[in-house]
Amino acid sequence: MKSWELVKMAWKALGANKLRSTLTTSGITIGIFSIISVMTAISALQASIETGLSYLGSNTFQFSKYPNGIKVWGDEKYRNRKNIDYQTFSRFSRLMADEADVICPKVWDDSTQAGFENKKTNPNIELCGTTQDFLAADNFRMSDGRNLSAEDVEFSRSVCAIGQQVVQRLFPQGHAVGNVIKLNEKNYEVIGTLAEKGSNFGGNDDNLVLIPITKFFENYGARERSLNIAIQAGNQLVYQRTMGIAIGAFRSARGLRPEERSDFEIYSNDSLAGAFRSIAGTVRVGAFIISAIALVAAGVGIMNIMLVSVTERTKEIGIRKSLGARPRDIRMQFLLEALFLSLLGATVGIILGIIAGNGLAVWLQASVVFPIGWAILGVLVCSAIGVGFGLYPAHKAASLDPIEALRYE
Repeated sequence: MKSWELVKMAWKALGANKLRSTLTTSGITIGIFSIISVMTAISALQASIETGLSYLGSNTFQFSKYPNGIKVWGDEKYRNRKNIDYQTFSRFSRLMADEADVICPKVWDDSTQAGFENKKTNPNIELCGTTQDFLAADNFRMSDGRNLSAEDVEFSRSVCAIGQQVVQRLFPQGHAVGNVIKLNEKNYEVIGTLAEKGSNFGGNDDNLVLIPITKFFENYGARERSLNIAIQAGNQLVYQRTMGIAIGAFRSARGLRPEERSDFEIYSNDSLAGAFRSIAGTVRVGAFIISAIALVAAGVGIMNIMLVSVTERTKEIGIRKSLGARPRDIRMQFLLEALFLSLLGATVGIILGIIAGNGLAVWLQASVVFPIGWAILGVLVCSAIGVGFGLYPAHKAASLDPIEALRYE
């Protein structure tokens, strides 16, 4: 029998019971959907991070009390560390004066509300007490007006530079520079606006206000606050050397003895991306294991349906054999039916998974991707499942004795 005839007969047999075929493929669809959706979302986020991560400026690394700038409240190891205070920053700056182009302290409050006349923002502005080096350390630019200056910090002036989201909320008509706004009921003159930096993963780098760090401590207190300190090397060639010197200087500024372990964290754009890759790898493994279990269960479902189909079509098989059909033709037809069931489920699962994964990526404002590698792997795995779990039913159908099959009622 010709191959195309076998394909046609296998496809026709599936179409004879559409509901059963649809329910059988749903298990494959769910398994493939889960893995493709997760892999698509992770790939989109990772691509966005690795191509556009700009949390810190180039050749910049940062010291903080907590890993990657995140407060781990439930972990005593981090919570009980000494805060990085302004005195530590001052000592460190003196030690690194000839080694780094930029040494920038940053202290944050993420529950600030800004107001101007009768307009107010939500109380979720990122208020940062810092110095004029913030732009270089965190990869920002000015859009209008001027940056903070050394004099602003030295004399603790009530001035601020605001991000574009704050500008749009308080000054929808523009002309923010020169006006006085309130930050938690404290007056500050707007001396500049920051250029738009954009949003990342549900957050917004433009929902930001910068004030001199000395004014921050004066108005909001220094007690129980820990600084982050960003250091920018002169270029990539001296980056590692600068980091090594900075670690030693910071340990000295913290008063650590040589035998004591460092009680601070150090990270950069590369380490942030690496941390995400590590998390993504764990998620991928988990998604793959869960999906593999679902696919095996779906394969058992395919085998069960194919065995039922063999039983239902026993007489048909006997007639075909009596008319000269070879066992290998019978075997191939049932294998093709199992393969088609699996591939139909895979196709639907891949399409839905890509839509769902990229939908999540778009919501998180990451780039859209097509995980062609995972899609091909999904097709190959589903093909193997279809053939593997279809072998026994196909063998059983091919092994039927035509005389006994014709007696079957």
